[in-house]
Amino acid sequence: MNLLSKKITPDFEAFRKCITKEKEPERVHFIEFYHDEPIKDSVCERFGLAESLNENDPFFRIKREIEIQSFLGYEMIYLKEFNLKFDLDCKNDNKDVKSSDHVANGPIQTWEDFEKYPWPDVSQMDFSILEWLEKNLPENMRCYSSIAVGMYKYLIGLEAMLYMMFDQPDLFQAVLEKLKELYVDLCNKLTQFSCYAVSWGADDMGFKTQTFLPPDFLRKYVLPVHKACAEASHKNGKLYFLHSCGQLKEIMDDIIDDVKIDAKHSFENAISPVTEMKKIYGDRIGLLGGVDVDFLCSSDEKTLRKGVREILETCMPGGGYCLGSGNSIAKYVPLENYLIMLDEGRHFSL
Repeated sequence: MNLLSKKITPDFEAFRKCITKEKEPERVHFIEFYHDEPIKDSVCERFGLAESLNENDPFFRIKREIEIQSFLGYEMIYLKEFNLKFDLDCKNDNKDVKSSDHVANGPIQTWEDFEKYPWPDVSQMDFSILEWLEKNLPENMRCYSSIAVGMYKYLIGLEAMLYMMFDQPDLFQAVLEKLKELYVDLCNKLTQFSCYAVSWGADDMGFKTQTFLPPDFLRKYVLPVHKACAEASHKNGKLYFLHSCGQLKEIMDDIIDDVKIDAKHSFENAISPVTEMKKIYGDRIGLLGGVDVDFLCSSDEKTLRKGVREILETCMPGGGYCLGSGNSIAKYVPLENYLIMLDEGRHFSL
């Protein structure tokens, strides 16, 4: 079969109505948190995309991104230009900290570290790419940016964080408050643009069996940051998605009812299969992706198509679902299997 031979046209308004369950979709819509560059390179090579573009064009990357995502059938492109830059290779009171050390100790361990830390400045960011997109992004497409609330785990360090939450909760709170200030400011600026549609919160809050931090601690310190970012996005008519890996059942009601996310992303069959999440939460939020990455990588075509159909048969009725991987299209995902997933979605009908 000639994969992706059935053509589809991006339609953001239909995508939005699907996510918000305003209307049951007429076709499958697609979503990914991100694609690794080698995957996009392979797609371009296989399908001859972007050959007419000039690599010296200052907007080459974004033009290429539009070509790739519209061809694959996505309604949105990812703007990596607005990922806040946090210096993880800097000195603190204890030692020179390298970004590779974040599992143990990040650059902020003391109040002095916090005060001296070179926090990014949103006011100094260049928003000209959005000004260009306002005029040049196809009318049926939009863009989104990652709101990396989970950066606190890198700034403090995973091990140090477990001590700080008990020994210095005021410092932990100060880090989260600073992140809230920065990301709310960013959301306020991004959402002024009509081409911008989604603030995609990123914060892995759990592992296979439970949350990393106690649920009450997350409710007090972490979820308020997401809530503030969601409010900043919603007040300007934009959506707020949440990417979070791990078992979050103890805080899902808070994420839905208090934070008020529009859709949840990241699903793993060994933790929370998207089909089960649809049965439990599908009438309250949108669900994104869910084709388990291990399954996507290791299945033969017949098994993969059957698995994708089963997800669609469960999750498509009533709207609120978009097809994609359980996490992202990493460089190790076989291109053929990725395209098979998209192809099966293109041919599916309720």
